[in-house]
Amino acid sequence: MSLTSHAEDHRLNPLDVVERLATGNDWSFERAGDDEITILVSAKWTDYQLSYTWMGDIEALHLACVFDLKVPERRRSEVQALISMINERLWVGHFDLWVKEGIVMFRHALVLAGGVEASHRQCESLVGTALDTCERYFSAFQFVVWAGKSAREALDAAMFETSGEA
Repeated sequence: MSLTSHAEDHRLNPLDVVERLATGNDWSFERAGDDEITILVSAKWTDYQLSYTWMGDIEALHLACVFDLKVPERRRSEVQALISMINERLWVGHFDLWVKEGIVMFRHALVLAGGVEASHRQCESLVGTALDTCERYFSAFQFVVWAGKSAREALDAAMFETSGEA
């Protein structure tokens, strides 16, 4: 057995850290198995479903944050344009539109290569980044989907609204 294999055998499952984080914040969660946990979090604009997946083959803890906003087919191209504009502004993580389902999600990952264990602070930062980013841009998605605004108009309106100037 190599040293790397030995380190991997004794690594704590990063989802155990995520589960402790959810418990400590009184968030509802469901552990679907050793490689997946889903957490429900209420925030200012909406409720978020955070799905963490441990991807052992690439040693990454993946986070997908979904909010309740179904994008009708007629607005999908404008939402794609909005996603492109938002993603240009992001340093970590990105938004995707799952076209088949019409669902917008924020995705991010924590790489834990070489036997590195996830810390409470890293997992807390991962969820914080997802929630902060989703909260910052949620209204822009609503402006496109429900108010029929263009991606540029929606982004400008959302940035004005969240800057505290509104």
